[in-house]
Amino acid sequence: MKAFTYERVSTPAQAALSAQQHPGCRFIAGGTNLLDLMKLGIETPGHLIDVNGLKLDQTEVTPDGGLRIGALVRNTDIAADIRIRRDYAVLSRALLAGASGQLRNQATTAGNLLQRTRCPYFYDVNQPCNKRAPGTGCAAIQGYSRQNAIVGGSDDCIATHPSDMAVAMQLLGAEIETVSADGSERRIALSDLYPSPGSTPHIETVLQSGELIVSVVLPPPVEGVHLYRKVRDRASYAFALVSVAAVIRPDRSGRVAMGGVAYKPWRSDEADAEIQNGFQPVFDRLFSGARPTDDNRFKLVLAKRTLASVLAEARGTES
Repeated sequence: MKAFTYERVSTPAQAALSAQQHPGCRFIAGGTNLLDLMKLGIETPGHLIDVNGLKLDQTEVTPDGGLRIGALVRNTDIAADIRIRRDYAVLSRALLAGASGQLRNQATTAGNLLQRTRCPYFYDVNQPCNKRAPGTGCAAIQGYSRQNAIVGGSDDCIATHPSDMAVAMQLLGAEIETVSADGSERRIALSDLYPSPGSTPHIETVLQSGELIVSVVLPPPVEGVHLYRKVRDRASYAFALVSVAAVIRPDRSGRVAMGGVAYKPWRSDEADAEIQNGFQPVFDRLFSGARPTDDNRFKLVLAKRTLASVLAEARGTES
């Protein structure tokens, strides 16, 4: 690990200002992803800004009946919150399907959303990777790509986003709230947070330099059956090959989002509009532009079967 300086801050504005003054720095809270990347030499920040003292660790009801979750609320606390379990059950289910209990105790809301891909070529500094080292190429496209994206990728990158929580939050219509060094604030739909990789896969979010996530806002609850199903190589401590989050309302309309298949949680309004017509038109809409490799073509079948099973369960027809 390369040498770095370290700073504790007490306000979001102070954190954002310090980030502006230290180009290439990183915010650190739980550190469950960042520290691993620093040990491997993938992340080499010269300065770390500890944001644990910002008092962003509370969840509160918004005026319209939704929830505002602080950026530093630990994943364990979100999953156990009675309001989440009652009104946003898909989010609690997704978090509990994620990492180990020890990691959930440390991992934060913002950190979970901003964690980096687990593509094996990204983690191997001896291999070309446009996300890690722009312009070097994508070893995954011609290499071993079993875990990589089947939709939404580009000729420069087919990495997937690893978060389970993000899939559920995107399904629920979450928005993030941020603050910048000049004190300006903005709200960004989670669906807009992750740009398409295109020819710049190293640009992983639309956040500006020094911009700090302070909270995630969930809209009022969606009535209906909430489900999250994660298919992985082993029963625990593994990232999704395919995951499906769904909310099906009493009138059998609803929403679905998928993880493990793209650079971000994958959903579309067009697919949701087809839910009452069965899983096949939903699947067709979601994966109309799929470009699987020989190694991960199986994900199309897996995604179809998982989607069909989740929708059947939500409607109470699965045996």
